[in-house]
Amino acid sequence: MNKTAIKNFAIWARNKLIADVSYDARLIGITEDGIAKPLPQSFGGTQFFDIGTAEPYSISGEAVRQRDKLIEVIQQKEKDTDYKTAYQYVIEEVAYTWFNRLIAIRFMEVNDYLPSHIRVLSSESGKLEPDLVTTPFDAELPFTAEEEAQIFQLKQDNKLDEVFRILFLKQCNALNEILPALFEKTKNYTELLLSLSVIDQDGVVYHLLHDIPEDDFNIERGGQVEIIGWLYQYYNTEPKAAAFAKNGKITKEEIPAVTQLFTPDWIVRYMVENSLGRLWVEGHPDCGLKENWKYYLEEAQQEPEVQAKLATIRKEYATLNPEDLTLIDPCMGSGHILVYAFEVLMQIYTSVGYSERDAAKSILEHNLYGLDIDDRAYQLAYFAVMMKARQYNRRILNGENTCHVYAIQESNPINRAHLKFFGAGLSDLEKNTARMQLEGLLDILTDAKEYGSILNVPEYNWALLRRFVDGIDDEVQISLESAGVEQTAEELQKLIDLGETMARKYWVTCTNPPYAGTSNLSANVNNFVKKNYPDSKADLFAVFIERCRAMTADNGYQAMITQHSWMFLSSFEKLREKMMLTETVNMAHLGARAFEEIGGEVVQTTSFVRCANHVEGYKGTYCRLIEPTSQQGKEEMFLAGQNRYTANQDDFAKIPGSPVAYWVSSAVLSAFNENRFLKDIVTASVGIQTGDNDKFIHLWWEVHDSDIYLKAASVQDSFQKKKWFPYNKGGEFRKWYGNDASVIDWRNDGENIKNNSLRTGHHYQQYADELKFKPLITWSRISTGDPAFRIKENGYLSDMAGFSMYSERVNLVDLIAFCNSSVAKAFLNFLAPTLNFMIGPVTSIPLKPFENQTNAIRENAISAISTSKGDWDSFETSWDFKTHPLVNMSKGLWDATATAAAMDYYYGYLPEASCPLEICYLLWQGQCKERFEKLKANEEELNRIFIDIYGLQDELTPEVEEKDVTVRKADLQRDIKSLLSYAVGCMFGRYSIYKDGLLFAGEPYSLQAFVDKLNDRPGTVSAEELERAYRNEGVVVDEMFFPDKDNVIPITDEEYLDDDIVARLCDWLKVVYGADTLEANLDYIAKALGNKGTTSREVIRNYFVNDFFKDHCQTYSVTGSGKRPIYWLFDSGKQNGFKALVYLHRYTPDTIGTLRVDYLHKMQRVYESEINRMQDMMDHTTNAREAAAASKRKDKLTKQLKECRDYDEKISHLALSRIALDLDDGVKVNYRKLQTAADGKFYEVLADSKNIMAKEKR
Repeated sequence: MNKTAIKNFAIWARNKLIADVSYDARLIGITEDGIAKPLPQSFGGTQFFDIGTAEPYSISGEAVRQRDKLIEVIQQKEKDTDYKTAYQYVIEEVAYTWFNRLIAIRFMEVNDYLPSHIRVLSSESGKLEPDLVTTPFDAELPFTAEEEAQIFQLKQDNKLDEVFRILFLKQCNALNEILPALFEKTKNYTELLLSLSVIDQDGVVYHLLHDIPEDDFNIERGGQVEIIGWLYQYYNTEPKAAAFAKNGKITKEEIPAVTQLFTPDWIVRYMVENSLGRLWVEGHPDCGLKENWKYYLEEAQQEPEVQAKLATIRKEYATLNPEDLTLIDPCMGSGHILVYAFEVLMQIYTSVGYSERDAAKSILEHNLYGLDIDDRAYQLAYFAVMMKARQYNRRILNGENTCHVYAIQESNPINRAHLKFFGAGLSDLEKNTARMQLEGLLDILTDAKEYGSILNVPEYNWALLRRFVDGIDDEVQISLESAGVEQTAEELQKLIDLGETMARKYWVTCTNPPYAGTSNLSANVNNFVKKNYPDSKADLFAVFIERCRAMTADNGYQAMITQHSWMFLSSFEKLREKMMLTETVNMAHLGARAFEEIGGEVVQTTSFVRCANHVEGYKGTYCRLIEPTSQQGKEEMFLAGQNRYTANQDDFAKIPGSPVAYWVSSAVLSAFNENRFLKDIVTASVGIQTGDNDKFIHLWWEVHDSDIYLKAASVQDSFQKKKWFPYNKGGEFRKWYGNDASVIDWRNDGENIKNNSLRTGHHYQQYADELKFKPLITWSRISTGDPAFRIKENGYLSDMAGFSMYSERVNLVDLIAFCNSSVAKAFLNFLAPTLNFMIGPVTSIPLKPFENQTNAIRENAISAISTSKGDWDSFETSWDFKTHPLVNMSKGLWDATATAAAMDYYYGYLPEASCPLEICYLLWQGQCKERFEKLKANEEELNRIFIDIYGLQDELTPEVEEKDVTVRKADLQRDIKSLLSYAVGCMFGRYSIYKDGLLFAGEPYSLQAFVDKLNDRPGTVSAEELERAYRNEGVVVDEMFFPDKDNVIPITDEEYLDDDIVARLCDWLKVVYGADTLEANLDYIAKALGNKGTTSREVIRNYFVNDFFKDHCQTYSVTGSGKRPIYWLFDSGKQNGFKALVYLHRYTPDTIGTLRVDYLHKMQRVYESEINRMQDMMDHTTNAREAAAASKRKDKLTKQLKECRDYDEKISHLALSRIALDLDDGVKVNYRKLQTAADGKFYEVLADSKNIMAKEKR
């Protein structure tokens, strides 16, 4: 099945049909803006509408009545919402109605299921004209003489599309006789909005025939009726995306799209074979059917007493006949599960002697039931089941057979005043009982589309209700009050059928329920779920676990595929307790990526089969399929019988929270019986909720460095002049140390945050004072992989997402050693196997005494922490960063003997190097490798120690995969890029090669201030150089590298200026690595960057022009916080006319003016000069190639000049505004503030503004 073609067609067809239907509605005066009245010249049965053409559009006769009905439907829908939404809903409904019918007819014609055996959309000979158009009167469709004449005339006039439309509608109406649920006659306004063509190659019919291979529909050539389900899912692609993208609750109209997910075929087979199939074979063990079932799991070996109890239950199964095997899918979607259940039932029926024809009829009548909230899904499920029956019984489509599938319907439109006209022939007692029960049913089904099959319907006297509605009092006088009573009776019968289906018990309940957090649904659904399903209220899939159990008869089977969070999360603990009252027969634990349409780790699923009884000591079979990363991989592992476990679910209660930890060994279980837990020795806490993170939390490099206090030891330390304090906010997967990027405004114990909460009402939350600023172990609340624990000394506050443990009873170094071990990970695999590592599961890890191993544990843990800190501090986003490692290495190059010894230590030989920079990189690479291997060895030794302590040698191995070692190996391109970033920092004075750490990070800059900062380390600068610098500020000292004096570094795409960023880099490289090796170092950098260019300088220049700022934003960003650059790129646009970097921490209100006058205007003069030079070359050269090159360059320069002039217009407003920035506002706010002139107008002059700056306040 070509799913790509199916998806592309379904998405395209939906948009095409909606456009066509909207166009047809517009012709009759109905648009999303309102409903126009017919023009005044309308008369009798004809109406005219203004469509903007010379002649108005007209309709007459039946079309007028259809328009009236369409208006009535829109206005009825408008009562629940607004007009525009009602209009869109009805247009969407008409579009999908015709989509469904087109797909159904295509399936039927390909499989020769149409009563006439004449193709409607295509031709068996392959010609464009459908066979029905060629021979319209051979199809035995009912035509009047007038219609026959019309068709004949249109064919004569070669108006094939008009003929096709007439015939297509005739065929749909004829199919109403045999498939009334799909081809309804009542909503005939849909005919008014039908615009199909068989000629138009851009039309839906043509694409349906040509985009999807015919064999995908043909069941004799590998096609399946499941194609209907795929088309339905893909049809919903865009509505689903739109519903998820919007802000606000999911409406009842959106629920079908957002919760629709087509169940993988192998999972459907697994569920049906192990529920419906098992029910039969356990009562009829000699039937020989299970050998046909590829996904059937044999029962685990049971103890004799368990076998005896099972034998008693199976005696009941032995009494069942095929007709007794009822199965319901309460969330049937397009009927995938029902279709395969039909197949299994067919095997059961034929195994006891039924013919296929009789079996098909009986299955429809007795066995299969389905419910869905979505009318579209219902239509397709109905069609799919009927087509499955037609596969086995050619006479099934005779109009006398139907199936028990239903769309949930609302009772809202029922005229309850009509109830008094029913009940003829019943006694007063029967009438009162029936009326009371019917009123109850109508109450339950009020707004039922919002709730679906989670509604609980009592077991009413359904036969009585039917008799009550059938008995319309013969003496009812036709009056205004009784008008429409027959229609009411018809609708009531449908609701009674629906109610009975929802109320009864079934031998098998099998479904893939919707996955939707109830907090995203309407208040009505939320309140209903909280009241009726308090133990499963968090998500609809969990609600359906309870609902399906209620629909399942005792000793029956419940088969589902759901998200797996119910197995582990504390919020579902009470649900698990309920579920343990029934028995897990088997489970396919799928984990992430079980659905090929869903990537990532968020949707993690499990499929299970439960029996509605509890047999103490019963062992279920569990297939652990979480490792394969594809739908196919999981299926293959299942079929191979790998990773299978047996478990007694009663054992789960031994673990805190009773997680469904089927794979744990007795050794692991015993740890919970004998020991204390982490929670017995630590205090664990969530952290602060500020109420406005954008305002009160920044990344440390955004704010004034001197206003950050890193060493607070208690709340009292916050009562001082410092404003910003380290803030533990979770972060990426990293063990031992690091993820220190955020700071929080906590001056005076957070007074600004508290006052803001009082002023705005924003929710604010904090934690105990005695824990603030204390040493802690932290981990990230959400992780797509394993948990990673980090230690932090005094000075930190914690966030809601940075969970923390504190303890004065145990050394935190010993504790983090255990938490980062493979043993702790093994416990968390079942205590917290979802993406969330909450405090409860983490602190429920059992802790064995390890005093005898304390020295070895502490030694390895201290080494691991130190190694991780060394790695973290090697990069400039650490607040303890001193200098770039490739610069640091250069300081020892003068000692050739020591350098050679280091090379020999790292490599065992002396590698060749082209330049000093390459030597530094080789030394750095060796250091990184040593650090990596050292941390890996520390972790493996700690694993070995804890595995021995817990006696888990048979369960775990100490080895650590390289991907789990969270220090960085050397990476030439990354490290060269970070060197260039450091060089730019030196150009701005943020760093200096003469002094470790930050220099200017908020203070005013001057050359004297720079020299003063250096002079606190005697000997750094010679006395003579200091004297010269003090004597004449601005003097150039050739032997030194000074920061840029005006905080503007231009980036040009050619070598125009002697102080652009490439020239400044060359100056810096000379000072760091020596002037005599400049070219070799440039070559090495260019090779590492890999950008385009014919020379090293050109490659480096292209990197600064195209990629430096993107890399800088990536470096200065943290997941969840976004980009927070400190070097801001002034960028004129795509022509690269003007680019310049400015350092945020040295910005002043005069910076933009300086940039404009000294740099932007200068570049304009450069371009003007170069344009003149190119023109001169064109005028005087005799070389055609030179002239062409000059002309091309002139065109480029002209565009750049124009771009600069346009940019100058914007810059001038900002320069004149002399905008001041406050570092405490953070990058996002300041990025917008700098581009907002004094008059309030916004002028975009900085790169990537959309993704960096704060949203505009309204």
